[in-house]
Amino acid sequence: MTFKNAFIPYSTYWSTPFARWQGSLSDQHSMKLAAETAKTYLQGRDITANAFDGLVLGMTVPQHQSFYGAPWMSGMLGAPEITGPTIAQACATSVRMIATSATEIEAGQRTSILNIACDRTSNGAHIYYPAPKGIGGMGVSENIVFDSFNHDPFAKNPMIQTAENVAARTGISKGAQDAIALIRHEQYQMALADDRAFQKRYMVPVELKRGRKVIGTLEADEGIHPTNAEGLAKLRPVLPEGSVSFGSQTHPADGNAGIVVATEEQAAQMSADASIKIQILAYGEARVEKGFMPMAVVPAAYKALERSGISIQECGAVKTHNPFAVNDAYFCNKTGLDPQKMNRYGSPLIYGHPQAPTGLRAIIELIEELVISGGGYGLFSGCAAGDSAMALVLKVDG
Repeated sequence: MTFKNAFIPYSTYWSTPFARWQGSLSDQHSMKLAAETAKTYLQGRDITANAFDGLVLGMTVPQHQSFYGAPWMSGMLGAPEITGPTIAQACATSVRMIATSATEIEAGQRTSILNIACDRTSNGAHIYYPAPKGIGGMGVSENIVFDSFNHDPFAKNPMIQTAENVAARTGISKGAQDAIALIRHEQYQMALADDRAFQKRYMVPVELKRGRKVIGTLEADEGIHPTNAEGLAKLRPVLPEGSVSFGSQTHPADGNAGIVVATEEQAAQMSADASIKIQILAYGEARVEKGFMPMAVVPAAYKALERSGISIQECGAVKTHNPFAVNDAYFCNKTGLDPQKMNRYGSPLIYGHPQAPTGLRAIIELIEELVISGGGYGLFSGCAAGDSAMALVLKVDG
């Protein structure tokens, strides 16, 4: 679908730092933390929760009482009169949220929608499904995070196998994957320069609480390990006869992010700088052969670009959700893009994978990169469970 009247107010978006699983955010309720983060950010911008006439919540890992979803979130924000859908589409959740919001704006049903994405992969829910007619009355249980990573019920493989399948079919070697991973580590250092000047354009510190007591503050991403070419080369593949090491794949993480989608008029009113206009142009989605998830990023991107009426060469900035370095190697092979010219300032391969908010942070970074460079078209594309992907094209003026 294409859009003509869906905009993002400049600097009306944010992300917490991402913390590696079982780190500083491992015992924080993801919805409560996201509500506190949103309130802190919006208050700093002098925007009240009542300024919105809709809310979209994205989350993929259940939390205590998360059944109440978006209505509970809006209540915690102090705007109990608004509501909206709760979306869970694995790592495509963020794009689906923005597409849903843009569609409602385009249809004239809403004028300003607050999108909040939150997940905590740490201490993921252990779910028990009763089966009274089972043997001995025993039910079935699953660890919602790791069992999902390790088994696709349709493709019958773990996530990492999808990367191995693509690498084997297309001849992407371990060395090629290590080279991409090293580039992505170096690009992340750009975001840390000048006392993290780039990240401070959008990142909100998080107060760490035990009960009601504040016990510390998380100001920057946590759990990212320095690397170099020699270290990557020494890492063995995770799977026997494979090519993907722990150095060329992302890590589970915790965090949240938010973004506002509004009409042009409302976006101008909420923007931190009305001279900067951010327009959502189109989104695309794709699904590929089962067991080949990293490939889906390419057709999703081309669908979004086609609907926007531009080519990938016209994009001033490109970001991807890249759980495996294979993703970017394949993407560059198919599009002709130089790996150095995409994912500037960082990507999920390096800063982690809290699922629902992962793409949202990347899209926020995409916007800020375009603002720094003076505007232009931007593309985000990211894969998701079920060998699927979703992509978004936007334009920044000013």
